[in-house]
Amino acid sequence: MPVAIDHSLASLVPESTSTDVHSRHLHVRWIGKVGYDEALTLQRGLLRGDHNHLLLVEHPPVFTVGRSGDLANILVEPDEFGAIVRHVDRGGDVTLHAPGQLVGYPIVTVPGRGGLVETARFVASIEDLLIDVLADLGLPGAQRLDGSTGVWLDADNHNARKIAAIGVRIKRGRSMHGFSLNVDIDPAWFGRLVPCGIADKPVTTLRSEGVDATMQDVVDAVAVRSEGRWGTQSVHRADVAWKHRVEDLSAFSRGAGAGDPVRASASVISDVADEELANEQFAADSVLKPQGTPVRLLGRLAQAGVSDGLDTSARKPDWMRVKTKMGPEYRRLKSVMRKLDLVTVCEEAGCPNIFECWADGTATFMINGERCTRACGFCLVDTRKPLPVDLDEPRRVAEAVAQMGLSYAVITTVARDDLDDHGASGFVNTIAAIRETLPDCRVEVLISDCKGDSTALDAIFEARPDVLNHNIETVPRLQRAVRPSAGYARSLAVLARARTAGLTTKSSIIVGMGESLEEVVDTMADLAGIGVGIVTIGQYLRPTTNHLPVQRWYTPDEFAHLKQVGEQLGLAHVESSPLTRSSYHAREAEAAALT
Repeated sequence: MPVAIDHSLASLVPESTSTDVHSRHLHVRWIGKVGYDEALTLQRGLLRGDHNHLLLVEHPPVFTVGRSGDLANILVEPDEFGAIVRHVDRGGDVTLHAPGQLVGYPIVTVPGRGGLVETARFVASIEDLLIDVLADLGLPGAQRLDGSTGVWLDADNHNARKIAAIGVRIKRGRSMHGFSLNVDIDPAWFGRLVPCGIADKPVTTLRSEGVDATMQDVVDAVAVRSEGRWGTQSVHRADVAWKHRVEDLSAFSRGAGAGDPVRASASVISDVADEELANEQFAADSVLKPQGTPVRLLGRLAQAGVSDGLDTSARKPDWMRVKTKMGPEYRRLKSVMRKLDLVTVCEEAGCPNIFECWADGTATFMINGERCTRACGFCLVDTRKPLPVDLDEPRRVAEAVAQMGLSYAVITTVARDDLDDHGASGFVNTIAAIRETLPDCRVEVLISDCKGDSTALDAIFEARPDVLNHNIETVPRLQRAVRPSAGYARSLAVLARARTAGLTTKSSIIVGMGESLEEVVDTMADLAGIGVGIVTIGQYLRPTTNHLPVQRWYTPDEFAHLKQVGEQLGLAHVESSPLTRSSYHAREAEAAALT
């Protein structure tokens, strides 16, 4: 759903920055088609907090079995139909989720002690919501059926049909699980189970009842009717993109190459005599004529409500200009990296803080090679076919950390979707090597999502890094444009799993790609809701003409305001400035989060 871009700080009204913001707002999130396990992990992460969320999703086929469920009510072999089975801690029998069905998970604070009375009232509130939604969509007369939870049509005669199922759990005053509303699901699925264990009453859909509503229509209706529910006052809504095709991706993400560099000389001011060295690092005075934004990219951005970006030849604001400081310490560290044949993300991603960080004796090591299996629309890292993993790399990283005398090391990676463990063993071995060499050195890891592989993620978590960083990168609406091989829900689920494992968690948001300030705040609210401790926010810099365009430059005042809002939302530490990157001031951020 296109969202109007509002650049004014005034749009963030004082109410939205108060310390009890989460108790008054319901954060409604359409997060698209999401695997059941990821959605459950995300629910559990939000359950531990006190923010109020309503997650709206579609699931690939899954049979869920409640605490009183009977497996005999699944009438087929699920894997023959591409379905899975999950036992869940909610009431009710067997239900089905599949494409064409809207699934809603209210994770909200429920007044009372969470007993049978409170649970019955909460279920009734969901029934009321859905009855109102159905009337709005052109299906009036939906009602309850005595003795059967859910929403029914013609409940008062022999033609009763169920159109929505409900199953919830309330634990320590917080709810999880929720409802499913049949929009345009294939009716054949309902012949493969006894829905909710009720054999004598059929299940129906909006489509079967003659209502020609799209999933977006239904989500819109649910979002509107959610306002004022469950003790909240207003709805803060954020959606992932509603349409996504491979051909809509940027030229870079479609494998068309990086295009012409657009890191104009205005980005870097050299204060050293060795201009050749400066040009080697940042191509400071060798900008090629831009080719222009690819036509398909323009169409995709327009669909997301984003206009074409800033002129690549325009001078950057003064606050985006950094000085090269290639002094002795910078040269020494570069020599260490080359001698040990190591890669730093500082160099590979063209980080503008490389001079400051290296002069301070800190660096972020990139393991598992320098070629990434993904092609995000903002990233400069090499995307050619990856080479085999270097098994000696962890030892050399530890040696470099020792030679540099680091007390805090940051380890990141390219995405390695080609590996069985997605590169997890590289993190495990590198953490172990550093701690064996320098036991007092603290270690932060910046990981990929490992495609949600629980075995790979658990291996990293069990290595007990001091900080577990995974970047959300952007707001829900722009996720598929900015990083087409990842997902908003999956990233939140990764961070929620890490928090459950007892780790200090961290994430990063890049701004200036077409999002609004309100959307950035909503994303921070989601991160705070799952217990993320540290968030970094920085300005996007377009690497080449085939990457996403810069839509606008955020001002230092706006970054300062986002820091204030984020910390009032409950984030322990927010590092927010024009040149902030994920590992910027990492040591200081970890210390601040632990105080």
